[in-house]
Amino acid sequence: MAKIISPEIDSLLEQTSRSFYLTLKVLPTKIRGQIGLLYLLARLADTIADSASGNTNQLINNIKGYNQYAQGNLDDPPNLSELAKLQTNPDEAKLLENVREVVDSLSRFSDADQNRIRHCLDTIVSGQTLDLQRFGNVEKGTITPLSDDEELDDYAYRVAGCVGEFWTHMSLAHCINVDKETEKLMFERGVRFGKALQLINILRDIPADLALGRCYIPIDSMEKSNLIPSDLQDLQNMGKFRPLFDTHLGLAWAHLDAAVDYIGLLPRGQFRLRAACMLPVLIGQRTLTLLGSQNVLDGDNRVKVLRPEIKRLKNKTLWAMFSRKKSLKLLQTNRNA
Repeated sequence: MAKIISPEIDSLLEQTSRSFYLTLKVLPTKIRGQIGLLYLLARLADTIADSASGNTNQLINNIKGYNQYAQGNLDDPPNLSELAKLQTNPDEAKLLENVREVVDSLSRFSDADQNRIRHCLDTIVSGQTLDLQRFGNVEKGTITPLSDDEELDDYAYRVAGCVGEFWTHMSLAHCINVDKETEKLMFERGVRFGKALQLINILRDIPADLALGRCYIPIDSMEKSNLIPSDLQDLQNMGKFRPLFDTHLGLAWAHLDAAVDYIGLLPRGQFRLRAACMLPVLIGQRTLTLLGSQNVLDGDNRVKVLRPEIKRLKNKTLWAMFSRKKSLKLLQTNRNA
């Protein structure tokens, strides 16, 4: 693939982005670098937030200091060398060690694009900071749930929905020209696109989050189902949890259907942009289908779309991408599979 940002930054991007790198490969070159850099900046913040330092206040200070540096409000980044040593993933350690180089890459883009990237990063970091404040100082052995659906929706917007918004801003600035009504629909559907992907992650990671003392299933809806967070640690409770889980599964499907609508709004000639949106939706559809039939409380059997199927979906995307009709038919067929 042609250079995205620079050889050094591209290497970090490829090493840390995993499946997202497949999306970057097909994105239009006019926005590939900006979207790739936002991913890397957000991944850096996420690595700080997820560091097993045992000192939540220090993590909050580090992530806020990093964001202030990325926003251009500080001359130097926080010292992340100690956090880098704690990383079990060497690629994430390398990312922390190269914070200055990553942030400096912003200068490669126009002032308008820098502002778009920084605004989205600021929103993402606000969500990660809220997570640390909610869950970071929880007493070991206890589980803290979100309060209600509004809190869940706000979190999903901050860490993912805003990315759909950013993606739409970039597409409108550099790739497409649509009328005001279509633009309004694209922003609304784009936010839901991002929320869908975040909800999918939440629904398949319930056991792992519970092990960290985090429960993203709101307590008010759990109480209506005569459940408490610790009940979800017992895989035998899946039958009791299933109706509530299916409600959240339905919301994820509704958001993902909005993502399909988003793809349908893209101009016919934007086949690269269409393909870049299609692959995560196709993978998301398969993940939701699997989640609907398995015991998601069983942490030993985490739902995951396997590489051979991802490759198959990628090949189908490449076949369909040049036709909006074929693309939407593939998405509909995959949804009903």
